[in-house]
Amino acid sequence: MRHHFFRIRDVILPVIDFFYPVFRAVLPLQTFRYLACGGANTLLGLAAYYVSYRYVFKETTFDFGLYALKGHVAALMVSFAITFPVGFFLAKYVVFSDSNLRGRIQLYRYFLICLFNLSLNYIILKILVEKMHIYPLTAQVITILIVILFSYVAQRNFSFRLIENEDKTG
Repeated sequence: MRHHFFRIRDVILPVIDFFYPVFRAVLPLQTFRYLACGGANTLLGLAAYYVSYRYVFKETTFDFGLYALKGHVAALMVSFAITFPVGFFLAKYVVFSDSNLRGRIQLYRYFLICLFNLSLNYIILKILVEKMHIYPLTAQVITILIVILFSYVAQRNFSFRLIENEDKTG
């Protein structure tokens, strides 16, 4: 399975790196790759959010039987379910491939950061939609911009950091 990830990586990296020379003066390569991969994953998440909010949950409350979620919150969960695995793949194999932490440690740490980001996203989204009455898609875009800054620093320095000694358990 790992072999397939590297073949996909070998297709993605040349496409991203093709555009890097334009940004070389202002961004390190890894930051550019993070922005490209994160941007693509963000667009995927926004598309999933929009489609699920608009057409699956029809902008209304979705009743699971035991619990009911407002449409914008249910759409956030759908978006997370799609972008989490895609984002981890891109972070591990494309952006932070130099990390020498074990894969399961990276996944665990990535999951923790994503849960924090999801919680932050949820809180900000609820405030913007339910208190400030901003349209959910617009609120999600605003929220994403806030969460992205924290995410890069946390992923680089926690989930996919380089370790100096031989103990790769972190």
